[in-house]
Amino acid sequence: MRVFALMVLAFVEIAAQPNSQVHIFPVRGDIYMLVGAGANVTISVGQDGVLMVDTGAADMADQVLDAIRRIQTGTAINGVEVLRYGAEGHSAMRAIVDTREPGKPIRYIINTDVDLDHRGGNEKIARTGKTFTGGNVAGNLTDATQGAAVFAHEMVLNRMTEAKVPFGALPTDTYHVDFMNLSHYMNGEGVQMIHIPAAHSDGDTIVWFRGSDVISTGDVFSPDRYPMIDLSKGGSIQGTIDALNRILDMTIPEFRLEGGTMVIPGHGHLCDAADVAYYRDMTTIIRDRILAMTKKDMTLEQVKAAKPTFDYDGIYGATRGPWTTDLFIEAVYRSLRKK
Repeated sequence: MRVFALMVLAFVEIAAQPNSQVHIFPVRGDIYMLVGAGANVTISVGQDGVLMVDTGAADMADQVLDAIRRIQTGTAINGVEVLRYGAEGHSAMRAIVDTREPGKPIRYIINTDVDLDHRGGNEKIARTGKTFTGGNVAGNLTDATQGAAVFAHEMVLNRMTEAKVPFGALPTDTYHVDFMNLSHYMNGEGVQMIHIPAAHSDGDTIVWFRGSDVISTGDVFSPDRYPMIDLSKGGSIQGTIDALNRILDMTIPEFRLEGGTMVIPGHGHLCDAADVAYYRDMTTIIRDRILAMTKKDMTLEQVKAAKPTFDYDGIYGATRGPWTTDLFIEAVYRSLRKK
């Protein structure tokens, strides 16, 4: 429990200093979580180079690049020992000092959705990377139009194109089926991109690092707030619950739902299966409450007045900011009324 208490204190400190710098949290093996860049950024850093899940906000791109450099040069933790996390009494929560040779370039970026806090750094960060090719196109491409390869579901590319996003920030590779595997091992493990339809949006991707047993979820799961459901981009409450169940199907706990598969959310603290299960249960309960109210033909204002989220507001609620409790209730209500 002491380890998780230290993690909570660390996140409290970060919350008290928003956007001051990017904080580095070792997750497992070559996988790290960067906090403070807008949305959480997941990176795999190893002998094959760097793979990133999301790039954070545009104004944090330099800090993200600096964090990657610090990991690659072994100065990420300034000589302080790093604790690895797991179920109490079962994992080897040993302290290690991370020492690495100067790193290889950023090769792949995966965008989990179209939101600016997840893909705002695309253009600047991709430009610093390299795409290695083979066959009829040998060598590596490092000119102004081709840095790191950027992957996303095709709906993300479509929406970015419609919004007239600069060409250099657009995905270079897309997929339109249920999942897509990176064509080869990256830093010693398989990486799978899985499409999650109609949850936060219709173009969400979660990324599964199969060797490390780490899942990066994007905004499909953010335990510091109620689920963010963007109805204008194809999101829905039922799709969100389906997505959370899908994540749970992929996780294997180490002991009594604790430890085991690590889950890096779009926002908030590092999680495991228990965190996802609690969040899924909360979302399902609120869905059922509002559904019962819609069956009584209650108006949106009547539903809000009934406070269907009241017992969870202390944990997930907000009265200001980009995603408030009222906005969540409205999204659930309108999502259910569409049926």
